[in-house]
Amino acid sequence: MAETMRAVDIKGGKGSASDLFINPSVPKPKPSPTDCLVRVKAFGLNRADTLQRRGAYPPLPGITNILGLEFSGVVEEVGSDVEKGHTPLWKAGDEVFGLLYGGGYAEYVVVDKRMLIQKPKDWSWDYAAGLCEVWFTALQALYLVGEYDPRRTRSILWHAGASSVSIAGIQLSRNAPTETNSAPKVFATSRTDEKCTFCVERLRCTGAVNTNHPNWVEELKKQNDDRGMDLVIDFVGASYFQSNLDVLAQDGRVVVLGLMGGSILPDKVNIAPLLRKRARVEGSTLRSRDVDYQARLRGLFEEKVMPGLLDGTYEHHTEKVFNWQDVGIAHEMMERNETKGKLVCLVD
Repeated sequence: MAETMRAVDIKGGKGSASDLFINPSVPKPKPSPTDCLVRVKAFGLNRADTLQRRGAYPPLPGITNILGLEFSGVVEEVGSDVEKGHTPLWKAGDEVFGLLYGGGYAEYVVVDKRMLIQKPKDWSWDYAAGLCEVWFTALQALYLVGEYDPRRTRSILWHAGASSVSIAGIQLSRNAPTETNSAPKVFATSRTDEKCTFCVERLRCTGAVNTNHPNWVEELKKQNDDRGMDLVIDFVGASYFQSNLDVLAQDGRVVVLGLMGGSILPDKVNIAPLLRKRARVEGSTLRSRDVDYQARLRGLFEEKVMPGLLDGTYEHHTEKVFNWQDVGIAHEMMERNETKGKLVCLVD
């Protein structure tokens, strides 16, 4: 078996999208006893990849420098920790998909056995490859960090409503259980009217507002019967911090998942609502979580998402599929904020 493989690399170790290229002689990974070696068929793209490419989001210690946090593929080799007398979790030839700490932009990747998910036969490689980062992040924000409570979470706001994670999160929120068997009200924001219309008409949000409009906080409250939001999921960070506090209901929670609007707060931010509303603001990332935490999300995915994807309750949006030779073009498209769903690359 060859000791090298093809993988996406970066000229000089970091740089722009145009610096991405296919390196034909990257060392092929070897599975530990608890891993499987998987031949990659497709991989999903994420904003974290663009940050890592620029040198702003390095991998965890001991993790490959190869980009890529999610994939689909075929099990090639199974680690050796199978107990005698037990049926192994996986075998060579199984079609799988899953979440990664890194390494997905390659012909082969090693994955902890607990993080693999069986791919349904009728799902395409590109469809399965773009699922995990989106739905795991949305599940984490809603249930594990946001602590969705059917007794008190009556309204949920997803910023960047046309982003992949928010598209998933809006659908999860609309189908979240409540004490009265009526879904919580779900709202979204975007920076274009066209994407706000998408959130209402396609995703069936209760309402959506353009945050370029000066009074968007009050408009959201108006759409929510003059009440604040019980849970806010934010990817923007500093530039939305004050507005998030202002839009919150009593005992509201803000989950911060990104810093697209910067990390340094503007002058004269008024934090009085933190006390007055008994508000909670909590940040979270997924990549830095240990495998036990990520395996818990894998279980939530199989419980709460897979059935909905299979029966059509949930729709997973793929914006465009590229050949991995065009991965630089895909990165450029993502960085122009032109998408309303996942970008995926097929490995030839």
